[in-house]
Amino acid sequence: MKTRDLFIAASVPLIWGLGFTIAKAGLAEFPPLFLMGMRFTLAALVLIWFLPVPRGHLKDIFWIALIGSSIQYGLTFTGLSQIDASLAVIIVHLEVPFSVLLAAIVLREHPGYQRWLGMLVAFVGIVLIAGQPQVRGQGLPILLTAGGAMTWAIGQLMVKRLHGAVSGFTLIGWIGVFAGPQMLAGSFLIETGQLNAIGAATWVGWGTVLYLGIIMTVAGYGIWFTVLSRNPMSQVMPVLLLLPIFTIASSMLLLGERPSWLVLGGGLIVLSGVAIIVFAHKLRFKNVETNR
Repeated sequence: MKTRDLFIAASVPLIWGLGFTIAKAGLAEFPPLFLMGMRFTLAALVLIWFLPVPRGHLKDIFWIALIGSSIQYGLTFTGLSQIDASLAVIIVHLEVPFSVLLAAIVLREHPGYQRWLGMLVAFVGIVLIAGQPQVRGQGLPILLTAGGAMTWAIGQLMVKRLHGAVSGFTLIGWIGVFAGPQMLAGSFLIETGQLNAIGAATWVGWGTVLYLGIIMTVAGYGIWFTVLSRNPMSQVMPVLLLLPIFTIASSMLLLGERPSWLVLGGGLIVLSGVAIIVFAHKLRFKNVETNR
């Protein structure tokens, strides 16, 4: 990878990591599903005019949007609304071992002993974090966030079954077309206070919607797919290991979060497991990133 592309790629975890922190602030003003519904609706309104209609695949994309985005973001960001952003982003990284595990079960892929070791290390790290005194009592939001990571992995299997028939950028745009209304409808079914939230929202809340919809989704994925189109996936994927660093740093600076050394140590173990999976011999990522 050229140095220029490396720096461009490194901007993506910065954008997404800051997005986690900003989303945490936005969740103080909007219900989780409602916030995500506005995010994807805004992204779809920005993108859809420039994208082809993926004829013959709209039904598949509908289900991908429902499972891999609407349900996934509902779980992940409901969990985020109840725990620190720095802890949530560590748990979110379980999406990598979950993806490898599901591929082995469903697609009969053979991960190899290195990736099995990486999965074991990552899950041990989460167990250690969950056992820390300051995290006790937060089991439900941790499970919700981990469930979001698992659901994201299921969504990736569904994406893989498209066999590359829809380009990544087109997929993101049309997922927004379906996921935005799905999340808004789901919000009015299971959440309350949306209209009051709109009336009482400050510049922080509306700024969060703009950042998540335009910067994190449209710009973030635009940069990501541009870099992917010019470089091997195996060279680009490792930059996402910077994501928790940017999230933890921004959450400490902007939200005043202070994760303990024990939680950070557990997070390091999780990331070590993810790194083992990412750098495993002859690893090939063929899925499309659609969770940030």
